[in-house]
Amino acid sequence: MKLCIRNIFNKKGFGLTEVLVASLILGFLYLAVLQMQVGTSSATLRIRGRDIAVEVAQSVLDDLKSKGAASLNSKDSESTVIPLDTVEREVERGIGKGTVIKYAPEVTVFKTKNYESVNKSLLDTLDHVYAKHVNVKVSWKFHGAELSVNVPGVIQ
Repeated sequence: MKLCIRNIFNKKGFGLTEVLVASLILGFLYLAVLQMQVGTSSATLRIRGRDIAVEVAQSVLDDLKSKGAASLNSKDSESTVIPLDTVEREVERGIGKGTVIKYAPEVTVFKTKNYESVNKSLLDTLDHVYAKHVNVKVSWKFHGAELSVNVPGVIQ
């Protein structure tokens, strides 16, 4: 019993091989955690693509609001679809990696009957459209499927 206890206390530390094996295992674990955090998975890329599509739609809607309802050509009896130029945005896929996604926004201007005011007088009747209901649809391709986001709004 005395001999075994002496051998345990005589050991001074870890050997070189033990340190190398431990560091190799820690390195692999670190890479695995880093890979999970970077989010190169398909679901993460789809979510990032959707978030950017909402930003593009909101940007189009803000631009329309700054121009006003008079700048939108529309029909009284039916909806009008206005396609816009394609927008390209880069989505990060990891450290030093990126993917360019092309977004195709289009604006649908709905019938204006709900947003008309009519002023009648003895001399004249004035019709005025004070607002227009719009829907901004942004589409993009993801793994062969077409995804889209719709953002409605009212332009005054």
